[in-house]
Amino acid sequence: MNEVQLGLKANWKQFSLLVLINGFVGGMVGLERTILPEMAEKIFGLSAKTEILFFIVVFGITKAITNYFTGTLADKYGRKKLLILGWFIGFPIPIILIFAPSWNWILLANILLGINQGLTWSSTVVMKIDLVGPKNRGLAMGINESVGYLAIAIIAFTTGYLANECGPRPYPFIPGIAIASAGLLASIFLVKDTRNHVGIETQGIQSTPILQHVFKDTSWRNPNLSSVTQAGFINNLNDGMIWGLLPVYLSSLHFNLLEIGRITSIYPFVWGLGQLITGKIADHISAKSLLFGGMLLQSLSILTMAAGQSYSLFFYTNIVLGIGTAIVYPTLLVAIANQTHPIQRAESIGVFRLWRDLGYAVGALLTGLLADIWDLKAAIITIGFLTLFSAVIIAVRMKPISA
Repeated sequence: MNEVQLGLKANWKQFSLLVLINGFVGGMVGLERTILPEMAEKIFGLSAKTEILFFIVVFGITKAITNYFTGTLADKYGRKKLLILGWFIGFPIPIILIFAPSWNWILLANILLGINQGLTWSSTVVMKIDLVGPKNRGLAMGINESVGYLAIAIIAFTTGYLANECGPRPYPFIPGIAIASAGLLASIFLVKDTRNHVGIETQGIQSTPILQHVFKDTSWRNPNLSSVTQAGFINNLNDGMIWGLLPVYLSSLHFNLLEIGRITSIYPFVWGLGQLITGKIADHISAKSLLFGGMLLQSLSILTMAAGQSYSLFFYTNIVLGIGTAIVYPTLLVAIANQTHPIQRAESIGVFRLWRDLGYAVGALLTGLLADIWDLKAAIITIGFLTLFSAVIIAVRMKPISA
């Protein structure tokens, strides 16, 4: 029997496999990232922005709830079982997107996508944290999130290109069948569970206190944990706007699908690639400083976007937005992991991811309503100021968390 060890070097094979699988997880989201809002208008005849963005609402709510239960059930049933279940649920998604006869079928696909993402992404996050232990945790999260969001960017660009050349269906969604198949087979036959690694880390824990109530402390009672949680919520709130509203806004400015694909894919590309650097930085710099700076960059780029007309301005502001999000995203997970005891970590991460991914739903619903009541630009400006307010909360309420 192999001795259980912590560390990136000791577990590099399983870690690398989980990184690859998380790339498949991100690819499933990338299938929709560019063309679904366009499909809503052109194929299904939807006009109200709230109605169009409802696919993100159902995705965000479903993923958020699944995140929570994945966190609470991970220790009971094992990370691997939840990962496999997530891929079984995700397998029909590209087929539904190809053949959906009505928008309700698209909503069903996004319910399945939310469950798939909640189970698979949460499982890979927790398993990587289990494997590496407290050292290099930020690097591990940076690599994990980097590959996931690079996959989103690559598939988003690919689907935009295929849609521009061949039409929105079926070709842009065919890669999803291969992605889901590869993720499912690798999870079944190659992944090993990591629950035993938690026991090894727990033996060396001296100073991290046990939370009295994980849900309350992570959500609002603990100043540091709740500050991190609200930042995650706002981060995904503005990402929900970028995902659902930006393609519609760009289309209203007469950009074609290829240009929209380039603009919407550069943001997750920079976000993904940047985390290879920012994840490691999160091991050495205070989480408060990184989160404040990242949220500030996000807010400034979104507010600048509201004044945009040219392709170059949208392209470069999305690069800045990607940098800000790259700073924030791995830091959020590292801060939660560093502030919770290993035996409560999966549950606390589940609570954090519950609130974080509810941001998708609130962001899509809020921006859709604002766009219908006023206009697209008013919705973008509102999200920019909400992101700025999140940075202020971090500055005022959060205490410095040493790396």
